[in-house]
Amino acid sequence: MQHDYDLIIAGGGLAGNCLALALKDTGLRIAIVEANTRQQLHASSAGDRALALAAGTVMMLDSLDIWQGISHSATAITHIHISDRGHFGKTRLSAKKEHVDALGYVITARDIETHVANLITEAGVELISPARVVGLMSGDKEVCISLKQGNESLNVSARLLVGADGGLSSVRKLLDITQHMTDYGQTALVTTVKSTIPNKNTAFERFTASGPLALLPVAKNLSAVVWTRTNEDASALMLGSEADFLVELQQCFGFKLGELSLTAPRRAFPLSLIRAEKMVAGRAVIIGNAVHQLHPVAGQGFNLGLRDVVRLAEMLIKQHEQKKDIGAADFLKDYAVSRKKDHDRTIGFTDAVVKIFSNEWLALAAARNLGLALLDHIPAAKTLLTRHAMGLSGHIPRLGSNK
Repeated sequence: MQHDYDLIIAGGGLAGNCLALALKDTGLRIAIVEANTRQQLHASSAGDRALALAAGTVMMLDSLDIWQGISHSATAITHIHISDRGHFGKTRLSAKKEHVDALGYVITARDIETHVANLITEAGVELISPARVVGLMSGDKEVCISLKQGNESLNVSARLLVGADGGLSSVRKLLDITQHMTDYGQTALVTTVKSTIPNKNTAFERFTASGPLALLPVAKNLSAVVWTRTNEDASALMLGSEADFLVELQQCFGFKLGELSLTAPRRAFPLSLIRAEKMVAGRAVIIGNAVHQLHPVAGQGFNLGLRDVVRLAEMLIKQHEQKKDIGAADFLKDYAVSRKKDHDRTIGFTDAVVKIFSNEWLALAAARNLGLALLDHIPAAKTLLTRHAMGLSGHIPRLGSNK
């Protein structure tokens, strides 16, 4: 049976585009369906967000031939400083002590998204945009997909549909895959600040009663802020003046970087843990934010999503080389099984950190501070934490035998 495509990827963001790049030389007929124009994607305020790239993620981006084109736009994290506001506990992680160049990197989403989109254009991957997936039906040999392109309707078929269309995934909804959600009652306040003292490539994670405050280095005296507050506090801080916002931020963080001043607008994002009940249905699989949305406390959302992408690409390449059906039920089940352990570990770790450190219960506060203090003096434990922060605590899928 001749299909229109071997693979249709719904979603032209980072997950979908990275998957297409990983498969561009396989001979598979691929199309990306994206609801927004490239201009709309570039102009989105979501492009301003800072992404913390773990060292393991950089390895994967290098294996996709992406890293070399964005490394100049990324800022290395050579130190991580973890503390608990109002308590004695703290620990410090160092790239030098772990014998690596960096513990991770910080880059704006727009920088990496623009570069990856350019690579997609250069690779000649077919892009159907702006268009939305409005219907689908899986059969024994193909999945039939209905698209809406303006006022036009378009029907296409493929052996496999990949839903990489984000947290509001149309593919997930059409597959009737339910989600489990934990509402943290918190909001992330995001901005960028300039400091009078250079950050020296240090990422700060400061835990407070209302949630964690992270400052990530983006230049010598610039840091991206991800400040978690209760929903009520966040609303008040967003309604108040920039001056009042800065006073609160300075009081929360302290003066380790001197005086802070805003260099970007304030933005607010409600926080919750969302996880899809399953990843596979019929001849379709969902990846990235369509499957999981994490609290930003450990900066693991994009890193986990990219591991979805690279693992799926690894398995698709092998399946195609063996001339097997890339949409077969047993193949997709094997993919889902292969990702479950990583999902469980990363989501569980992130959720535990949120609950442990967004709490002023006296016994718990004492225990976590004792833990931080001890951790700072136990090299083996510190190395274990560092490897987790670097995204090196599990298997890192990497494409290409020469990488």
